[in-house]
Amino acid sequence: MHNSLLGLQLPELALLVEEFGQPAYRARQLFEALYQQRVETPEEISTLPQDFRRSLSEKGISVGLPGIERKFVSRDGTVRYLVGCGDGQSVETVWMPEGDGGEAGDGSEAGNETEMAGRRWERATICVSSQVGCAVDCQFCLTALLGIKRNLTAGEIVGQVCVVLNDQDVSPPLERVNLVFMGMGEPFLNYENFMKAVHLLVDGVGIPESRMTVSTAGIVPHIYDLGAEAVRPKLAISLNASNDALRTSLMPINRKWNLEKLIAAAREFPLRNRERLTFEYVLLDEVNDSAQNARELVELIRGVRAKVNLIALNPGPGIVFRTPVQERVLQFQNILKAAGVPTFVRRPRGRDIYAACGQLKRTVELAPVA
Repeated sequence: MHNSLLGLQLPELALLVEEFGQPAYRARQLFEALYQQRVETPEEISTLPQDFRRSLSEKGISVGLPGIERKFVSRDGTVRYLVGCGDGQSVETVWMPEGDGGEAGDGSEAGNETEMAGRRWERATICVSSQVGCAVDCQFCLTALLGIKRNLTAGEIVGQVCVVLNDQDVSPPLERVNLVFMGMGEPFLNYENFMKAVHLLVDGVGIPESRMTVSTAGIVPHIYDLGAEAVRPKLAISLNASNDALRTSLMPINRKWNLEKLIAAAREFPLRNRERLTFEYVLLDEVNDSAQNARELVELIRGVRAKVNLIALNPGPGIVFRTPVQERVLQFQNILKAAGVPTFVRRPRGRDIYAACGQLKRTVELAPVA
């Protein structure tokens, strides 16, 4: 018998309900309470009879929502959550009000950079972690310094979304909420739990799959798996280099799945109507940001229905690379745009609280704290 309810799909809840001798329709009531109402305890599920709720508690069965251990608020309204798991581990989840400069894969530029604290948001993005730490070891990413601790369960992935929505007091419908699997960890190295979470977030929490994007460093077999899924997020590929030698030095995973294999998978990925693949490219000063790198990138992705998100490096302790100046970023962008490649510069969100892309390392020696 499961100790926590969060992460269970409807058929699994049906089995649990049957074990307690309850009628089958109780499973749907449980499902709706867990994911739509986002309850914190079984006692809150008012649609269930009191004796059933008491039996769940007596058996030690909880909802299983993770807890918010720390909360950091940026000048730009971004909130970085340190979310605690039941075993004492923790991950990071980020709330970005009013959009995030294209991270959700919609190709839009973000809104203005004025103070957002205290303002109601028009749309928002939640950046979700899939592992405690990360095994991929990208040389420019703070999360890589943690190494890999373990995979998150489907309940822990969904739980991050639920606690952030609860903390931000977000009510359905959730069409204005984007979800990006771009936090700590490589989602495709936790593929089954990641996909189970996707289904629960769509069917239960109510976030449309069209509002979801998953980013991979290039786990090629699972790119093909994702393309075969009936329900799936949009795909973003973290590229970060224009040739194999450079990519291998920055992303050791390139030794296993090189650019030829990766771009072949990208070309074969079955895009839906009006959908584009996203290539993410972190610009490192005088490493991968030259005009020659831009021209190589144009040739590498030529013919792929894609857009490129450029990310000027978000710095952090232990990272040896530098952030390029704006002129180099714009030169790189202009070369791609001149070649007909839709290219966007992602505005950093929450950089002052270590919430920006590549900065998630459970850093707690920071202010301000909410």
